[in-house]
Amino acid sequence: MLQQTQVATVIDYYNRWMQKWPTLQALAQASLEEVNELWAGLGYYSRGKRLQEAARKVVSELAGRMPRTAEDLQKLLPGVGRYTAGAIASISYGQATGVVDGNVIRVLCRLRCIGADSSSPAVIDRLWDMANALVDRSRPGDFNQALMELGATVCVPKAPLCGECPVKQHCRARSRVSTMPKCGPKGLPCMGTRWAGG
Repeated sequence: MLQQTQVATVIDYYNRWMQKWPTLQALAQASLEEVNELWAGLGYYSRGKRLQEAARKVVSELAGRMPRTAEDLQKLLPGVGRYTAGAIASISYGQATGVVDGNVIRVLCRLRCIGADSSSPAVIDRLWDMANALVDRSRPGDFNQALMELGATVCVPKAPLCGECPVKQHCRARSRVSTMPKCGPKGLPCMGTRWAGG
């Protein structure tokens, strides 16, 4: 539900969803019409459909057992991509894997002063490498949620709150965000760009 949608928007929908379908088995038995009805107003209706398809697959083909690793989640469940798989595996099952969404891209690019094209597959792969290298091995779910929340509330696209940032002492772009090269198709790495391990 949180894919491309803010937490504040999702909360009521999530609560109604969990009240109606508290288990994968219950969701698997729902009709697509019921799913779409409860999803109404949230947008991106294919997300609800994919959730239901995944629930049906877990119940009918995986003996009711949810895949527990990012790799298996992505391989076995329809509509589960790299980000969703990493979020589920780290938050629900404690797998030490990173996540990369728009908020995390912004935080990592600013932290390391990267002005490269963040839509480039090569750059995205490097950001995933960085996220995987940085993730706290003992609390990966908490770490990933904190990184996403940091990007959503402090390291925001415009007028970031650098003075309130808990990682400001490590940030190469601190208080220079307005002068950094913009990420985008013509973005260039800024001076001193360093990747994970480099």
